[in-house]
Amino acid sequence: MNFAVGYPVNHGALSFPSELNGQDKEDMTLALESVALDTRLQAILSRAGVGLKAEHYRTIVATRPDIGFFEVHAENYMGAGGPPHRYLTEIRNHYPLSLHGVGLSIGAARPLDRDHLRRLKQLIERYQPGLFSEHLAWSTHDTRFFDDLLPVPYTSETLALVTDHIDEVQDTLGRQMLLENPSTYLAFAESTYSEIDFIVETVRRTGCGLLLDVNNVYVSSTNQRWDPIRYLDEYPLAHVQEIHLAGYTREADEAGRPLLIDTHDRPVDEHVWSLFEHAIGRVGPKPTLIEWDTKVPTWPELKAEADRAEATMVAVGKRERHRAAIGY
Repeated sequence: MNFAVGYPVNHGALSFPSELNGQDKEDMTLALESVALDTRLQAILSRAGVGLKAEHYRTIVATRPDIGFFEVHAENYMGAGGPPHRYLTEIRNHYPLSLHGVGLSIGAARPLDRDHLRRLKQLIERYQPGLFSEHLAWSTHDTRFFDDLLPVPYTSETLALVTDHIDEVQDTLGRQMLLENPSTYLAFAESTYSEIDFIVETVRRTGCGLLLDVNNVYVSSTNQRWDPIRYLDEYPLAHVQEIHLAGYTREADEAGRPLLIDTHDRPVDEHVWSLFEHAIGRVGPKPTLIEWDTKVPTWPELKAEADRAEATMVAVGKRERHRAAIGY
């Protein structure tokens, strides 16, 4: 089956007034490209994609691989220009794009950074991504910024804070945000909601969508001794618009119990593949991203992970249609 998806744009030969310098020409080119993107379909189909890494820019531009979409971290492209934007613009001309934020600090007990939100809005207007997502986490305190995405207690106070922040983001951007379930390593004693109940109520109050990170489900379930199948079965799957898959590192706590760290530095584990198959059986195919952020592999290795995700969605779809046909 051919899943090829592309949105080619022919800008033609651009001519510029002779008095424009190189930077002016670059700025005008970027403006014209943004206008062209506005006229195209932005939807991401239920295919597999990968995170876009600088190591793969040239290969992607040169070979135009058959892949569903690319996802980028918003904060990596908040500068005005330069090679990252030139490559991203070229790739965006041929593939759908998903934008994934890591810096809004949705769960922080402080106002959102308005300058950060303004830059995010400009980036979205420039590239018109099909999906935008952020984390149920916090990474700022007062004027300090942390490298980690830190968990929140599931309390009424936190719920009010998180929903207010999501409302502000969606109102500012003029579009829906997807909220990603976290990877967690401990539980807060003051929590009065389960994680799923907290997410359900957040969706009800804000109308946000969900990004289901299946690796996070397995990491959190192992660390906190939850049943990951039960977690998926109770999750509000009707609101899921994207799925993430990634690799984790296995360590041990002081008692020798398994401790999984969400590292995104290796292939997807077989346990996570199994949970992905279960999730797809419940919710159907969804845009599915392979996250591999450190120790970045060769392009063929990363592409093979995406191919497996896509093949899994096709196989599960056939299985579910067969079951429906025989009344299973």
